[in-house]
Amino acid sequence: MQHTQQFPPYPAGPAAAGDQGHRTGHSQQPPVYWGGDAEETQVMPPVPTTGPGPEPTPRRSPGRTAQPGPGPAEEQSGREAGRLSGPLFRDEQPETAVPGAAETVVLRAVTENAGPAQAPVGRPYPQAPGLPGAPAYPGPPPSHPAAGQPHLVPSSHPGQETPVAEPEPQPRKQRGGRNLQAAIGVGVGLGAVIIASLFVVKALFLVVVMAAVVVGVWELSSRLTERKEINAPLIPLVAGSIAMISTGYWAGVQWAAASLALTGLAVMVWRMAQPPENYLRDITAGIFTAFYVPFLATFVAMMLAADDGPQRIVLFLIVTVCSDTGAYAVGYKFGKNKLAPTISPGKTREGLAGGIGLSMLAGALLMELIIDDGSWWQGLILGGCAAVTATLGDLGESMIKRDLGIKDMGTLLPGHGGIMDRLDSLLPTAPVVWLLLAAFVGS
Repeated sequence: MQHTQQFPPYPAGPAAAGDQGHRTGHSQQPPVYWGGDAEETQVMPPVPTTGPGPEPTPRRSPGRTAQPGPGPAEEQSGREAGRLSGPLFRDEQPETAVPGAAETVVLRAVTENAGPAQAPVGRPYPQAPGLPGAPAYPGPPPSHPAAGQPHLVPSSHPGQETPVAEPEPQPRKQRGGRNLQAAIGVGVGLGAVIIASLFVVKALFLVVVMAAVVVGVWELSSRLTERKEINAPLIPLVAGSIAMISTGYWAGVQWAAASLALTGLAVMVWRMAQPPENYLRDITAGIFTAFYVPFLATFVAMMLAADDGPQRIVLFLIVTVCSDTGAYAVGYKFGKNKLAPTISPGKTREGLAGGIGLSMLAGALLMELIIDDGSWWQGLILGGCAAVTATLGDLGESMIKRDLGIKDMGTLLPGHGGIMDRLDSLLPTAPVVWLLLAAFVGS
């Protein structure tokens, strides 16, 4: 390393003359350079002889004559005889030398199957602050080390490298990092509540739908307020949700559509009680919430209103759940090609194909077994369309959550997130299944 230090002259008294390891001489004496350590040469100033005492004689190797510099054959002897060492003055403490490039220590990584440590090929040593870099080993630059093999990283000391073994590959995590056991338990519990309410009293299932919709509206409006400061009026949205589901079940789709229109007007009027800033933004979010959650859920209530309403609800729920289950199972085992990496990195094209296949199979079986006047080919069409809309609904809510910067809409359901995280695929599938059932077997 090129590290030149200039020291001021000092009187050469007896103490100075007796110090070992100091190199003194006349101004005519040229500095000594050692061929192998030319980058470590320290140029010392001439020492004036102002006091008594013998004049020190430059140290030479036996048989050498005074020359401006040593030749190749005298490098080793000059290095041993003339190397500076020790402190400059007697009362000074020796300083810790900074290791240079030639003093780099390469340690061996401690691994179970590590072989003999070898020096890197074609890799220069790291440069210390303020010092030039050292030459590299001959050879091509090394490629990235293989998994499990040690590689060198710079340490906290300049000019040193510490080998670090590659970390072991981590086991693949479950989808979304969720608790699978809790998710299964909550899913089984929700299924039991749905089945019990469907086949005991149909109106009881209607209450379950209303409760889920109200909680979903609250979750969505709360996240909009927290993350975007969008204040969608909650009270008219809750009232409109109950009105849309009730009128859809008792009076049909025309009254449900009218309830949606009235809910939008109520949102606009309710927001007028606040300052006009961001008025358009707030009412737009409110009307979107009214359409996205309660109006789409109204088609579930209209399916329930049919004579075989419980069977239609079971068909609707099973084909949607099979779409999600088939996509998860096939994508986890065989998924390689991403479906929408910027929206939902976990979804794959192979998973989509698996979800469509399982949903079509479930639709064909259920249309033959539980739906009056239904046929298997109708079930294939219904299952395929349900799988596509369920996937699009899942991607749509993923877009909303990414825009809001959140992972889940809520924390009400352990292992699932919030109610909206379970309604994301059901809501857009409900009008498609209702329409196909009305076309195939009537309403």
